[in-house]
Amino acid sequence: MSIKTFKPTTPSRRHMTVSGFDGVDKKAKPEKSLVEVLKKNAGRNSYGRITVRHRGGGNKKKYRIIDFKRNKADVEGKVVRIEYDPNRSANIALVEYADGERRYIIAPVGIAAGDAVIASPNADIKPGNTLPIANIPVGAIIHNIELYPGKGAQLVRAAGVSAQLMAKEGDMAQVRLPSGEVRYIRTNCMATIGQVGNIDHENIAIGKAGRKRHMGWRPTVRGSVMNPVDHPHGGGEGKSPIGRPGPVTPWGKPALGYKTRKTKNPTDKFIVKRRGAK
Repeated sequence: MSIKTFKPTTPSRRHMTVSGFDGVDKKAKPEKSLVEVLKKNAGRNSYGRITVRHRGGGNKKKYRIIDFKRNKADVEGKVVRIEYDPNRSANIALVEYADGERRYIIAPVGIAAGDAVIASPNADIKPGNTLPIANIPVGAIIHNIELYPGKGAQLVRAAGVSAQLMAKEGDMAQVRLPSGEVRYIRTNCMATIGQVGNIDHENIAIGKAGRKRHMGWRPTVRGSVMNPVDHPHGGGEGKSPIGRPGPVTPWGKPALGYKTRKTKNPTDKFIVKRRGAK
């Protein structure tokens, strides 16, 4: 995937870049049967209280229903086109199956319009095909991984990421995730072969504040310029230090290096190696 640059006609244009959308059908409208209304909530929960700060506004968009379960077993489908999805960093592929049904899947690297994909225990090891982990050879690059059989893929779905199947032991397999964590996953869980597409997504420079507003992100005010009543970093004469050993959140919790995972998490037994472990 290429990256498009611009002539610096304005200060914001100078460093702004966008995706070249190679292979993506730029004129295609989403499949009507596979879109839903996406209601905006501006970071508020069911009580109307803000639980995620700095959200609001943004362009109107509809949700594309993605087939994360890949439960249309042993039926071959053909990729109709690759599409842009405003709800995720990865591109999506519209697949039409032999019986005429259409579904969206996450588009892996190397897949294009006209390619065939299938979800089957006997499928070939090629990008876009989905198999149980038990049927995938050790060392294979995978994405779209289930944690619970039949629930649908929950892991490794963002643009450019991939996991690797490291080993199999009985009914469990060791998978190295993009974070570096090695984790046990049941071998009857499904996974898709290949790396998620749109690899250059991480290299795109937003360039201007307005572009983040289009994405639904509102401005973020630094705690050090607030009053003490609003933030622990606030107050002082002029540009003052925060007056603490380390930065904290607005609620006084350490902002850097603070572990938020439960100390007695029942899923700890599935983690073989932590991310960032030496």
